[in-house]
Amino acid sequence: MMPFKRFSRRQFGRIAGWSALGMSALSSGSGLAQSDADSGPRNRATPSGFPDGFLWGTATSAYQVEGAVNEEGRGPSIWDRFAHTPGTISDHSNGDIATDHYHLYKEDIQLMKSLGTKAYRFSIAWPRVFPEGAGSANPKGLDFYNRLVDELLANGIQPFATLYHWDLPQALQDRFGGWTSRDTSKAFADYAAHVTGRLSDRVKHFFTINECSRLVHHGHEFGADAPGLKLSPSDVKQVRHNVALGHGLAVQAIRANGRAGIRVGPAENAVSCIPAIETPANIRAAEIATRELNAGYLTVMLEGKYTEAYLAQDAPKFTAEDLRIISSPIDFVGLNVYMPDHYVVAADNERGFTLAPFPKSFPHMKATWLRPGPETMYWVPRHVAKLWNVKSIYITENGTSSSDQPAADGTIYDVDRIMYLRNYLTQLQRATSEGVPVLGYFLWSLMDNFEWSDGYEQRFGLYHVDFETRRRTPKLSAAFYRETIARNAVA
Repeated sequence: MMPFKRFSRRQFGRIAGWSALGMSALSSGSGLAQSDADSGPRNRATPSGFPDGFLWGTATSAYQVEGAVNEEGRGPSIWDRFAHTPGTISDHSNGDIATDHYHLYKEDIQLMKSLGTKAYRFSIAWPRVFPEGAGSANPKGLDFYNRLVDELLANGIQPFATLYHWDLPQALQDRFGGWTSRDTSKAFADYAAHVTGRLSDRVKHFFTINECSRLVHHGHEFGADAPGLKLSPSDVKQVRHNVALGHGLAVQAIRANGRAGIRVGPAENAVSCIPAIETPANIRAAEIATRELNAGYLTVMLEGKYTEAYLAQDAPKFTAEDLRIISSPIDFVGLNVYMPDHYVVAADNERGFTLAPFPKSFPHMKATWLRPGPETMYWVPRHVAKLWNVKSIYITENGTSSSDQPAADGTIYDVDRIMYLRNYLTQLQRATSEGVPVLGYFLWSLMDNFEWSDGYEQRFGLYHVDFETRRRTPKLSAAFYRETIARNAVA
């Protein structure tokens, strides 16, 4: 394994905002659409624990589960090339077959149905739709997603589609330099227009871009993800701006080409800032830190401006029109929540906060980067709702890997995963009981899959996958999640 593989979700979350640290007044502006059909009375405490109508789901992404990388006209993505480059994937694997969801999707939908889930978050592979990234669409590109959506709806499961989960067409990387160019932002909008024009008769919720933070830092600063670049700080900020611009252009394209009632928002792993001790001063410091350390994406998207501290060093090139596009009104914010990136303490300095270092004794899950902090599930949506007046939030990812070794009786007793989920969901129920507008939760992941640079070594699924036979087997955590959904309360 190459040294940069040690970079993790935790590390890039901690690094993401270092150049943006600073103190500035909060804006009252918000990029949330004023008219939101999800609005109205919500999140009132119920005897069962979660609000009535709370949406329970699971999540996957195209390259991690689909396989079939050469079927029906799909073009190569940057992850196809990256995964086939020696030294990039810890177990030397790739996503060529993955879990073969492309062929086994009907079986997988039955797994969702058996859990009692009512929603499924999946991503659409851009290179299936536009093998060259732009230009002529592949006539068969959306056939799989049409079949998938129809099967989901036939089984009472709402489709939530993510338009970009990192699998950029390789042609755009070769032609433009990928996200280093605004041309890719424009191509993304064209792709978004094409997809929503054809799926929004049945798909009503679209996420634009998944985890801007990771795709920018891992893919363009650390070289740990596709396309494997190690750019200068100023170039990294320009990439981040281009990604945010792509989000804004896609929102506009979706509005222009989607059916009435369509809803759109991002899915971001916000840099999570947790008050080390719950005092008013520390809570306020954590809010300030949240705004500053997310300045390059959520803040500019929801306020229409970068913070002064963010622009103080290595500022990207942009126009006022760019900011207007980036802050195009959205309907919801998706949040991927795994762990605390920072514990925050109020401080008498120009920033107004101090980031407490993690002691070496801090615990972690099977994946060493995943340091559990259940309170993150309370504070992240609370901060987002308060800072930017967000009225609709979905937890778009949450979960953990586990050793997942079958016991003598054949059962996978993943009690560490159950412990993790129970504690995080308890904190989520705390948030909803206080009126934080979280409308639904998508567990990562439905099944074990290709976990990017970790290959198949980290298993995040409720269902164990034998990657030789593609057989799916429920783990004990599947029973936990099924019971939680049935009760609408933590089991």
